[in-house]
Amino acid sequence: MPRFAANLTMMFTEVPFLDRFAAAAEAGFTAVEYLFPYDFAPEEIAERLRAHGLRQALFNLPPGQWDAGDRGLAALPDRAEEFRASIATALDYAKATGVGRIHMMSGLARREDAAALRSYRDALARLCDAAGEAGLEVVIEPINSRDMPGYFLNDFDFAADLIAGLDLANLKLQFDIYHRQIIHGDVLTGLRETMPIIGHVQIASVPERHEPGTGELDDLRVLRELDALGYEGFVGCEYRPAGETVAGLGWMRAFD
Repeated sequence: MPRFAANLTMMFTEVPFLDRFAAAAEAGFTAVEYLFPYDFAPEEIAERLRAHGLRQALFNLPPGQWDAGDRGLAALPDRAEEFRASIATALDYAKATGVGRIHMMSGLARREDAAALRSYRDALARLCDAAGEAGLEVVIEPINSRDMPGYFLNDFDFAADLIAGLDLANLKLQFDIYHRQIIHGDVLTGLRETMPIIGHVQIASVPERHEPGTGELDDLRVLRELDALGYEGFVGCEYRPAGETVAGLGWMRAFD
């Protein structure tokens, strides 16, 4: 049975962020993820996790100035110093929350740009080294160009080749079913081929990014395939509820 993690950036938005931990626990979740925790002190986040018996599944490194359009720093050579500082910040939150993996966003850059590719590879090596010392995995996630135009890492095959080429023991693939379907399709084959390098999975329906089972894919079949493949990690529910969050959780009853 999949271990679901509520994505608190997208779910339970009926209440303020810090109150979403309680809401997720009351709805039956035992783990949470979100994009960024950095508007709150590490101790505040850790206390919410402890108070509600939740595990932290994942969060992202600081992305730069999100509201100004930044979507990560790793592939931006002129932001290397800022990226290095972001590692220390993320590791502080990782230590406080007990998370086992962190996601590194690439940023907006052309993959054909040699300087961007070199910056991205160097950033991964630097982060994996620091995260490895802290006992953490690093995951990278291809994101589709429809939702995030210009994103550097927008291809699953490229990501898999990069992971193989860098050969870093704690570098894994974040397999987002929503992004995979939009970029390549062929979701089940993709899962089967990349399962050995997958560190985290996320799900949302395609194309509206609502609850699983409401779009063009048979999401429940995909989730059952994860079980069949022996996946034991978390499945992040990174979707935007079509209505009130709790009212839309009926799709999970298939796994009761």
